[in-house]
Amino acid sequence: MGRKVGSLVLLIGLGLSVPMWAGQASISGKVRNAKGVPQMGVMVEAMTAAKVFRVFTDNTGYYLIDGLAPGSYDVKVSAASFLPTLRENVSLRSGSSLVINLTLNTLTDAIRLLPAKQGTQEDDDWKWTLRSSANRPILRMTNGQAVIVANGTDRPLKTSVAFLAGNDGTGFGGDSEMSTKVSVERSLFQTGLLSLNGDVGYGDGDATVLRASYQRPMGDGSTPEIAVTLRRFATSPTMAVHDAALQAMTMRASDNVQLASFVDLRAGAEFQTVQFMGHVNAYKPFGSLDVHLSPNTLVEYQYATSVPNMRWLKGFDSAPADMTESGPRMTLVDGEAQLERARHQEIALSHRRGKLSLQMAYFHDFISDAALTGVGQFSGDAVDLLPDAYSGTFAYNAGNLETNGVRFVLQRQLPDGITATMDYAYGGVLELADGARNLSDVRSHIDSCYRHSIAARLNGTLPHAKTQWIASYRWTDGGSALMPVDLFNSGPGETDSYLNLFIRQPLPGPSFMPGKMEALVDIRNMLAQGYHPVLAPDGQTVYLVQAARSVRGGVAFVF
Repeated sequence: MGRKVGSLVLLIGLGLSVPMWAGQASISGKVRNAKGVPQMGVMVEAMTAAKVFRVFTDNTGYYLIDGLAPGSYDVKVSAASFLPTLRENVSLRSGSSLVINLTLNTLTDAIRLLPAKQGTQEDDDWKWTLRSSANRPILRMTNGQAVIVANGTDRPLKTSVAFLAGNDGTGFGGDSEMSTKVSVERSLFQTGLLSLNGDVGYGDGDATVLRASYQRPMGDGSTPEIAVTLRRFATSPTMAVHDAALQAMTMRASDNVQLASFVDLRAGAEFQTVQFMGHVNAYKPFGSLDVHLSPNTLVEYQYATSVPNMRWLKGFDSAPADMTESGPRMTLVDGEAQLERARHQEIALSHRRGKLSLQMAYFHDFISDAALTGVGQFSGDAVDLLPDAYSGTFAYNAGNLETNGVRFVLQRQLPDGITATMDYAYGGVLELADGARNLSDVRSHIDSCYRHSIAARLNGTLPHAKTQWIASYRWTDGGSALMPVDLFNSGPGETDSYLNLFIRQPLPGPSFMPGKMEALVDIRNMLAQGYHPVLAPDGQTVYLVQAARSVRGGVAFVF
């Protein structure tokens, strides 16, 4: 009888305890830093409004919080010298086991995790903020399968189309007078980004650039990227280059690696093959090394072999593909095509204090077969001029330039969201000496000399109309310079020569169309300054310029 009573009590106890055990849930995972190193002894808390469950990670960074009732929890991770990480509204079901891997970041890591802005620089976009790194995805187990709970990527698909008219006036190989620009970005494998860009021009000939790239942040903090660009520029009507079309392919590979918590390395190279009145190949390495002395102080060494493309700064990120971003910079000498080659080395110190940012830089440049820009129409053969079929500009070979120089930049955040930037540079340029009247004599009259350059830029956004605008002016002393001082400037003070204005205005779109619509206007060298007249072989007057006056604009759709 006693045995029966004992068995009955045991069964009743099990019947009461099994439902209670079956209702419990757990949260587990690993805690790492931004470099992927497991963190031992980190406090992990699962919190509700009434209770806090607290555990610590082991030597592998693993933690387990069990015995949790179903409901909604906030999971918080804290450790010395790291910023706290909080995951809110984690929902637990009865009997579920949730896996959440978390990443702890320092203050420097948090700054680097800010997504790089494209378009106008409403903030002081210094080098230490022009980086992006994705957190590792957070996983959840459902029926034994891993499911993404949170991810560092944006929406999986982003598309933009822009219709632009006008030319950027950069000389041979610029934009068509009218073109359609298309960009498609697609997230792959949660953290990877596949981009397809296209720029198709209209006219008697054709001008097309297609670019495909893939970028994926890795667990060790590196960000490898590969890209292939195909480019074809229209046939020129000039007899000197009759039936000759430029075709180029560029293969580019790069990687960003964090060597230490305060040292970043970016390195890569591009291989360029060009078919234009012959065949030429070019190998162009590039790289930079950043040392973060503090969260607000940066020392950077930079090596470049191409003039930087800064069109994102001018707000054309709605139309990412551009003829000028893929190169190459070509000229003609005695009827033979020449490819501009360059080497740029720079060391810069940048510091930010509140709303004020400063930069000092020293650089050394060497350019062979430098491509200058000319403006004007001419007839007949001109074996030293490479005309643009659309814009009425041409490229002219000015020989070589080797120079040292310095740069000082001051940037200040002003009220009402306005950013003011001042840039001073001193370095060598190629300039046209007195006495050069005929284009055939220009090369023998081009001298290398040192000049001062001062640039000012204001940019901001109108609060109610949401109009983004950039106004800039760059002045060079002497008046005869054929190229800007500090040609490779990719810092916060970079501007085009003379007076420039950019406007980007959001437009109301129809309710049935998703995304947004914008109007774009870009005016360069508004006052047509810096035009140096010379006589072409046919007796017509043409001009050599730092920057050709140009107006272009259009409408962009972003979905």
